[in-house]
Amino acid sequence: MRPWSDAFGRTIRALRVSVTDRCNVRCLYCMPAEPRWLDRKDLLSYEELARLVRVAVRHGVRKVRITGGEPLLRQDLPAFVRMLKPLPGLEDLALTTNAVALAEQAGPLREAGLDRITVSLDTLDTARYERITRRRALPEVLQGLSAAEQAGFRPLKVNAVVVRGFNEDEVVSLAEWARASGRMMRFIEFMPLEGDPLWSRERVVPAAEILERLAGRFPFVPAPAQSGCTSQAFDYADGRGGFAVVAAVSRAFCGSCDRLRITADGGLRTCLFGDKAADLRALLRNGADDRALAEAMGEAVSRKASGHRIHFPGFKRPDCAMHSIGG
Repeated sequence: MRPWSDAFGRTIRALRVSVTDRCNVRCLYCMPAEPRWLDRKDLLSYEELARLVRVAVRHGVRKVRITGGEPLLRQDLPAFVRMLKPLPGLEDLALTTNAVALAEQAGPLREAGLDRITVSLDTLDTARYERITRRRALPEVLQGLSAAEQAGFRPLKVNAVVVRGFNEDEVVSLAEWARASGRMMRFIEFMPLEGDPLWSRERVVPAAEILERLAGRFPFVPAPAQSGCTSQAFDYADGRGGFAVVAAVSRAFCGSCDRLRITADGGLRTCLFGDKAADLRALLRNGADDRALAEAMGEAVSRKASGHRIHFPGFKRPDCAMHSIGG
């Protein structure tokens, strides 16, 4: 079957699948302090989600990332991994987690066939972690990182959202920590997806500033570019690993975006900042066959916008926060 492509010639190769909107932390850049959760009956079952993934893989998707909310809160996540792993054409199956519950689940996830894990961690300071996440869980996160590596997930990627006034002064120390432990640190610009009114352009620490901070400590060179990659990677000049920046605000990568998102309630979003989602749940629960699902998904891809337009005066925030879209 022909891969899905949009009106701008971008071929869809990556899919992010949210299995829940619920989370065990309350990161200020991701959700409001008092979120409203979906009713459980509105969540897609693993079987429904796996069916959508199967349709997507048949139409050219090669990489799938399981997200949330916090995906480890969904009961028996390894069972879902086992559903997806054998799909013909699927080349990479990954997970993004805050790692609070990872220590117990890393082994079963690896045994189920999960290929990679990315952990969200914005600070190594206990008090600051509590300020950012509105929860006390840093020791559990660090235990989860170690358990994942013991289970065979190497090298781990660690995402840090850099927010001015919260953690921009930790860019160098986070890079040092990751470099010493053989992990790949990725620094992400703060995006307007937080739910509560915190985001402003003044709070965005642009990639150029992040690189300037790191250049004062570590010589580095650009790493070879990878097709469809949202981050710009760099190798340390001494050969001891590297890091990356995700400049979604200051250097938008929309022109090479190759991804879709399926929300936990079956919405198909073609852009993280999109204000509309195709309702796949209704199709699934009204008896649509795979051809009808593929047509609806392909039509949504054909309407994929050229970019998120954050810098345009008429920019509209998404109608929901990051935790309910899927990171």
